[in-house]
Amino acid sequence: MSEDGQRNTDDGAVTFVNRFTVRALPDEFERTFADTAEFLGKQPGFLRYTLLKHVDDQHSYVNIAYWRDLESLRNALSQPDFAPHAEALRSLSTSDPNLYTLAQSFTADP
Repeated sequence: MSEDGQRNTDDGAVTFVNRFTVRALPDEFERTFADTAEFLGKQPGFLRYTLLKHVDDQHSYVNIAYWRDLESLRNALSQPDFAPHAEALRSLSTSDPNLYTLAQSFTADP
């Protein structure tokens, strides 16, 4: 960590950020997403995820998922058992998926 509290890293970890626009009832999307997250949570290399719901737009969500490395994520998404999960989410929403690596991180002092 540098003196200003910022951390640069190149450990291979990736962050998958997916923005969803939901066409269905939000509760239905959240249940379907939870099923998908349960499946992905059992895959090697999965670390954690956070599903965020927009404050003013109940049909707008962002998923942030952390993976140990890109290969783990790609392997998980290529599993035949993932296809029904992807299809279920596509039937309820549109999405804009992107991959990121950590450039900097900062945590406030307690």
